Amino acid sequence: MARLEPRLLRNFVLLYGSSLFSGLAWGMVLPTIPVLSGSFDISMGAAAQTVTAWAMGRFCGTPVSGIMLDRVGPRVMMVGGAAVTGVAAIAAFLSPSFAGLLLALFVIGAADAVWAMGREVTGIDLTAQNQRGRVMSGFHGVHHSGVTMGPLVGGFLTVSAGFRTVFIASALVSALATLSGLAVDRPAVRGAAPRTPVRTASGGLGLRHLAGRLMALYREVEPSLRPTYAVLVVATAASLMFRLTLQSMLPLYAGAYLGFTPVEVGALFSISGVVVFFMIVPAGFVLDKVGRKWATVPSTVIPALVFLAIPLSSTFLQLAVLVSVLGIANGLSLGCLATSTYDVVPQHVRGRLQAMRRTIADLAGLGAPLAGGMLADAFYPGVPFFALTPILWLAALLLAFVAKETLER
Repeated sequence: MARLEPRLLRNFVLLYGSSLFSGLAWGMVLPTIPVLSGSFDISMGAAAQTVTAWAMGRFCGTPVSGIMLDRVGPRVMMVGGAAVTGVAAIAAFLSPSFAGLLLALFVIGAADAVWAMGREVTGIDLTAQNQRGRVMSGFHGVHHSGVTMGPLVGGFLTVSAGFRTVFIASALVSALATLSGLAVDRPAVRGAAPRTPVRTASGGLGLRHLAGRLMALYREVEPSLRPTYAVLVVATAASLMFRLTLQSMLPLYAGAYLGFTPVEVGALFSISGVVVFFMIVPAGFVLDKVGRKWATVPSTVIPALVFLAIPLSSTFLQLAVLVSVLGIANGLSLGCLATSTYDVVPQHVRGRLQAMRRTIADLAGLGAPLAGGMLADAFYPGVPFFALTPILWLAALLLAFVAKETLER
């Protein structure tokens, strides 16, 4: 990336700091999943639904984020999303029941969706188009590093002081994310197109009316790029299913099935996070200099291969190698789908089309921890990894042979 002026550099330091803190806030919760089973006297599959609750919140918060972007702006979304996450984490700490814990995690997921859209658009508005891939790779890479480093901290806290202390720590780092968002300058939108109304189907609030609104938004995309946008939606769904399955099933497979401690489970996530961190610069270079598809396709194929190997592994070293390879895939993938979508969608509806892509993906992703929990209870926690592989292969083939290369050379 070109040298940044001091004020712009300060803004990006704050944005990257906010990304790291937000990732830590959620990542610390993951090692508590095996412990929740005994603490609340529930099954392993039921404990994994903590990820489902978070994903359901993301699903409900994503369309709200698209509306908020047009009405209040990205900075308010960053600050408000991080602040609500902190309050919900305190509620999770105080909750006497598993149902209350799930409700708090639902709120955390919704707030995270609002925060993520605000941070993303703030970064896009602060930079030029030819830096977009590196900016998005940095945002998503730092956030994912927080998500995967958080389990190590959460594992130590769970072992030493109990799982509830994890939510206090989550509230504290959410407060840091809130302060970082407050300190970011309000960006001037680069090359903004005038806002024009999107024609939608009239009458009613039912499914037909909703479908009409979605199709009207879809038709705002240039006709030659509409298949690419549709493939990006499918790929986003597959990517989310992959991450949610990994977050919910790896703790059960390694912790409850293989008998690893919460610290060891957290270390597996952290190993992946370190690899992702070192992939931020190479991934941004690939996106901006080589091509978007050189990131999207490999980052979908690699998890499809690794997921076949995870259920066949039984030692910490074997799983450490596999999650390191997944770290390479995650490093390539984080930001590439969002970057490709910004290349495709018109400026005046970018928030709504990004929200629509993510909402549809979230709807598909919601089923991953739920189906994984059912398969884990019926068989064992390795089966969900096998089950997701065909979906990842389908997404990879569509990205390779249907989607267009969107990098402007």
